[in-house]
Amino acid sequence: MSTSIKSIIVGTGSFVPVNIISNTDFLEHRFYEKNGEPILRENSEVIQKFQDITEIEERRYANKEHMASDLGYFAALNAIESSAIDPETLDYIIVAHNFGDIAPGSTRVDVLPTLGSRIKHKLGIKNPDCVAYDLPFGCPGWLQGMIQADYYIRSGDAKRILIIGTETLSRVTDPHDRDSMIYADGSGATILEGRITEHEGILAHKTQTHTSAEAYYLYSGGSSNPDLITDDQFIKMDGRKIYEYALKNVPLVIQQTLDKSGTDVRDVKKVLVHQANGKMDEAILKRLFKLNGITDTPMDVMPMTIANFGNSSVATVPTLLDLILKNKLNEHQINKGDTVVFTSVGAGMNINSMVYRF
Repeated sequence: MSTSIKSIIVGTGSFVPVNIISNTDFLEHRFYEKNGEPILRENSEVIQKFQDITEIEERRYANKEHMASDLGYFAALNAIESSAIDPETLDYIIVAHNFGDIAPGSTRVDVLPTLGSRIKHKLGIKNPDCVAYDLPFGCPGWLQGMIQADYYIRSGDAKRILIIGTETLSRVTDPHDRDSMIYADGSGATILEGRITEHEGILAHKTQTHTSAEAYYLYSGGSSNPDLITDDQFIKMDGRKIYEYALKNVPLVIQQTLDKSGTDVRDVKKVLVHQANGKMDEAILKRLFKLNGITDTPMDVMPMTIANFGNSSVATVPTLLDLILKNKLNEHQINKGDTVVFTSVGAGMNINSMVYRF
């Protein structure tokens, strides 16, 4: 492997809200099918089936006074502290999200100014050459920000970039849709720096967008409750189609990334996958190893936080990375020289993957 400028992770941060919402908090909800018909089964049965499929037992919701940009700011501060950099030396701040800042009790999206500008303002960065912008790319947004940052660094356009994934999905969920139990709030951040190195850094990445039949597998729509008269729009999804789509396509994208980097899947120490659905993520990992003729999948390479944190979209992977690097997931470590795969799938429909060596 030749010596060249590579993108190195020099700092990570995350912010996990303290408000724990357990599955039992949904026992009094009235759930409806997508066609508006009430679900007649007991809520306890609906919730247990949901937990069996997704593995989610609880999730975190943001404080009422905190917006997505606040969570992103907290995670950014955490990353800056861990890297010990001067924030004035940042060339870019890339903020991935889907819904911007949303006030409690409303589903109205607020992205003027952008979350990137809001977070740069909160950080007190004066340097006008620090360019801040937003990246709406579904759940793969943070990883796509990492990929964009890698292009900037390797082209010589930037030396140091802050990438943030932040979301308050709890504020765009339909209380009458059982899928609403999936979503959570949180933020994760990473700082990339260009360094001349032979072994470390981003080795390869790959992104795909599927829109022929897949574009509206995730979408905004009205409440499942036909008696709820409101102009509010909520996050909606076709869970079965997303599951089938992800299982078919995500392992192939990961494999292409491994091939580009010249990495054998047996040499991968960790696979950090978007925390979307526990059973789906496990199936993706098994399919990846099956592509390589391996039927005994080493499930311990895939850390999971979804049981306790839920699905916080763009925040799941950077939060997972931060917790591991700061020894907050006791059963998982990343050591120098380890090769790690990052991958995500989500609205768009978008898939991306990246191979990184620590």
